[in-house]
Amino acid sequence: MTRWAGVPADQRKDGRREMLVGAGYRLFGDEGESALTVRAVCREAHLHTRYFYESFADTAQLLGAVYDEQAVALGDVLARAVETAEVSARTRAGVRGVLRFISDDPRRGRVLFADAPSLAARRRAAEQSLLDGLIAMSGRPRLGVLVAATMFTGAMTQLAQQWADGRLGTDLDAVVDTAVDLALALQTRATQPNVNA
Repeated sequence: MTRWAGVPADQRKDGRREMLVGAGYRLFGDEGESALTVRAVCREAHLHTRYFYESFADTAQLLGAVYDEQAVALGDVLARAVETAEVSARTRAGVRGVLRFISDDPRRGRVLFADAPSLAARRRAAEQSLLDGLIAMSGRPRLGVLVAATMFTGAMTQLAQQWADGRLGTDLDAVVDTAVDLALALQTRATQPNVNA
């Protein structure tokens, strides 16, 4: 008997795709883009190369799926963080959630901040989604708020990347405290009545 015996065809295909994405994540996260070859992915997933092509046209498409999986997981972390209505607590939970997500498995940061050209459009879409969410939460799309949300989105992306690269030390609490203080100061200034009302 094979591992797929008795499993419907669509579930077999979905299962193999999941195995390939997992293998791609491990290889890319541990060794970088050069390790992501069809043969290496299939060897890591314990699948024949013909199964690669039933789900992906090439390794760039696979890397896109790996990125999407991590972006969705990070989005879930952020969604849980913003469930609280209080701005300070929401900001703290969001910043901590993002940095903790990366700390818990450094491969996540390598995937999310990879310099692979095939991921550029996905990264832009993820940043735009974060920006749209911040603007929607503000409920007041004044120019000051729009500018502050745009600045925070860019700063948060860079903060997460610097944290992933180990350039901000190892004290998560200190980094979160500093980031939250600065973010709240920006938010306070942006919502003052005389800032482009």
